[in-house]
Amino acid sequence: MNNSMYQSSVPAFIHALNNLVAILEKGAAHAEAKKIDPTVLVNARLFPDMFALVRQVQVACDSAKAGAARLAGVEPPVHEDNEKTFEELVARCKKAIAFLETLTAAQIDGSEDKTITWKTRSSSKSMQALPYLHRHLIPNLYFHVTTTYNILRHNGVELGKKDFLGNP
Repeated sequence: MNNSMYQSSVPAFIHALNNLVAILEKGAAHAEAKKIDPTVLVNARLFPDMFALVRQVQVACDSAKAGAARLAGVEPPVHEDNEKTFEELVARCKKAIAFLETLTAAQIDGSEDKTITWKTRSSSKSMQALPYLHRHLIPNLYFHVTTTYNILRHNGVELGKKDFLGNP
């Protein structure tokens, strides 16, 4: 069985974002159980020049929804970057998942040679869709999910590899 562009993207993105929801819910539960102000964790970062947890989650969601939308040739929904709580971050993940669930294999499969163009904070970039997916999109999504996991783990939330990987 061939692994299609759709199978390599949308189901994997949904899985990663569902795992991120579970990780965030554990973070919220930890803050409540330990009587920690949740905003301390939401605004925590691993190093001063890295994004805080809130921004890590926003970028993970944006990477998944915008990247899949580019592959499908559709406009992604725009979400304001105004989350301040675990609950709002979970809701953002669920909105991104809901959008991803609207995309079909017919929209994405066969896009391997399509030119994908996107803007970064400082420039505009272009790549063919297949290398964009494998060398940019997937690593970027997992970087931000992993960093969110690491911020919470570093701050005492009891997380393990199973939380990151989720159920197969």
